[in-house]
Amino acid sequence: MNLHQFKFVHEAAKRGLNLTEAAKALHTSQPGVSKAILELELELGVDIFARHGKRLKSITQPGRHVLKSIDVILNELHNLKRIGNEYSAKDSGTFSIATTHTQARYVLPQVLTDLRKAYPHVNISLHQGTPSQAAHMVMNEEADVAIATESLADYADLVTLACYDWQHVLVMPPGHPLSVKKKPIALKDLSAYPLVTYHPSFTGRQKIDQAFQVQGLSPNIALEAIDSDVIKTYVRIGMGVGIIAEMAVQPQFDSDLVIRPASHIFGKNVARVAFRRGAYLRQFVLEFAQLLSPMLSEKSILEAMNKIKP
Repeated sequence: MNLHQFKFVHEAAKRGLNLTEAAKALHTSQPGVSKAILELELELGVDIFARHGKRLKSITQPGRHVLKSIDVILNELHNLKRIGNEYSAKDSGTFSIATTHTQARYVLPQVLTDLRKAYPHVNISLHQGTPSQAAHMVMNEEADVAIATESLADYADLVTLACYDWQHVLVMPPGHPLSVKKKPIALKDLSAYPLVTYHPSFTGRQKIDQAFQVQGLSPNIALEAIDSDVIKTYVRIGMGVGIIAEMAVQPQFDSDLVIRPASHIFGKNVARVAFRRGAYLRQFVLEFAQLLSPMLSEKSILEAMNKIKP
């Protein structure tokens, strides 16, 4: 058996048992992929795939165990290459971060400035998208780390660690009826006004929807966006009361808005960082995590990475 066979089996499973697509991804021929899989099955003495004629129909029970072992082998092969890269170019390379707009715009600037000071030869590649897109970029080895509030803990192939807690805040123009309310603003108060907040897949929006649902209220969402600056722009022109992440408030730029805390309404949120399970983490990745949050020590990260997947 050899690595080519392992790669062909892995890619066939990844491509939904479509050997033509697997061959395209591996830049080889479909008959070559089919032959390599058959040779591995013959050597192992088990069928990895059930077939209907020449087509792969499903993964067999022993095939699932074989695929798990192949995943471990290919992952360790990838780690060997990264270890080699780490020590041949110790303080250089590309660091890819997949994250949301809020993290990229408000949380990461100082962290990445400090990282660049420590590692001036590291090229940083920042990818913005939904939490789900960030998670898949890490799982597909297109990014070293993902940072988001939603979804990351839902993927078994990721090691996910809490970074920091944050709350939503309400933003409104001076003179808005809620801006002069002396008592804490209640959810029922908010339900009487149009709201401007995040798209459902971003920045703790689930907590907002859940709060209204629990109290049997319907939010009047006038506008949804993925960008906190866009939300604040529409608040300024009177579209509605904004609900944004607290880290998106910048006193030097937002002095024209009234800011009110909303943790008593929507609760706390947890921002998380995620790594691909089994990945080798370069030193500058570990130091980035520690700059991101004092909760993330090198020891705690490595302990989490070395835990056996349940």
